[in-house]
Amino acid sequence: MHGPLARFKVIDLTRVRAGPTAVRQLADWGADVIKVETPEAVEGGEGLGGPRHGPDFQNLHRNKRSITLNLKEPEGLAILKRLAAGADVLVENYRPDVKHRLGIDYETIRAINPRIVYASISGFGQDGPYAARPGFDQIAQGMGGLMWITGLPGQGPVRAGIPIADLTAGIFCAMGILVALLEREVSGEGQWVQSSLLEAQIAMLDFQAARWLIAKEVPGQAGNDHPTSIPTGVFRTADGFVNVAASGQTIFARLCKALGAEHLLEHPDYATDAARSRNRVALNAEIQTVLCTRTSREWVERLNEAGVPCGPIYKMDEVFADPQVRHLGIAQKVQHPSLGEIELVGQAVRLSRTPSRIERASPERGEDTDAVLAELGHTADAIADLRQRGIV
Repeated sequence: MHGPLARFKVIDLTRVRAGPTAVRQLADWGADVIKVETPEAVEGGEGLGGPRHGPDFQNLHRNKRSITLNLKEPEGLAILKRLAAGADVLVENYRPDVKHRLGIDYETIRAINPRIVYASISGFGQDGPYAARPGFDQIAQGMGGLMWITGLPGQGPVRAGIPIADLTAGIFCAMGILVALLEREVSGEGQWVQSSLLEAQIAMLDFQAARWLIAKEVPGQAGNDHPTSIPTGVFRTADGFVNVAASGQTIFARLCKALGAEHLLEHPDYATDAARSRNRVALNAEIQTVLCTRTSREWVERLNEAGVPCGPIYKMDEVFADPQVRHLGIAQKVQHPSLGEIELVGQAVRLSRTPSRIERASPERGEDTDAVLAELGHTADAIADLRQRGIV
């Protein structure tokens, strides 16, 4: 692997999504990631995370090496601790009590390697009244307030279409890891980085959370309308739907002119931002009447030319067919030994000199065990013995 993080070795003990998302951020920028998995004979089946050759697993675990270790055996734990002694980062997303039971908690690993950045992702935090609860994305979406503000008014709570708590907990964790690595350059010491699904979900509420904390407003469901900027929402066209965002007086005036509905500018119910917010249903109906007369493509071109933000609402195949998406190159190709050439979702941030790369497809379980153990000084005979005894 090459890249700006190539000098860092990362031990990946994570499963499912939040943890692998954090580690993927490091792997894509070149870190040497060693994914530790349970031997198949011990775990049986695919394990957590879905089918290994499925889209989800392939997208989450690219750019990693994989070894198998039976952490329930003392020799397996000893190997992990030897890996940690030479690592820069260890990432885990066990329930908080599990790492203590296994003897691989932060204090234990720190005693072996004071420079290590030890990162933990949990459902609700490492301590507190809910620490022992199992954490899942949808639970965090509900407890974090997202489901109460998502969906059509009166419809009842609606989950987001992606596991946003998992994903953002992973991204926040990766950011914390990078900050800790930067700080280590000054202090020489590592530290414990913690993220949770619940905290990540609340942080992602952003201005909606601030509306309560500062103004004591309890936001409700606004459906496809923006909760505070009107008119912003989904409108039907002659052949589908478009998003239109015309908040503020200047852009609203542009919208009215592009629609040929200048009379709306003179209407007292729509004269100010506050008035448009109070009368959003009637205003949206006026706009809808005009937008139904042309196709989505026509309105996207016409409104953007007028300086009014407008865009299509794509299905997934249409997303990746869009010329701007193709230009950005976020779908990146990689060669898989059995799947052939596949495309994965790349990073959403660019560096001009040291870009992220997908250089290696997700590994098969334990395909790098021999190589990693050899790096630790094990001979071929010793590795064969470990395998025969179910340690690796």
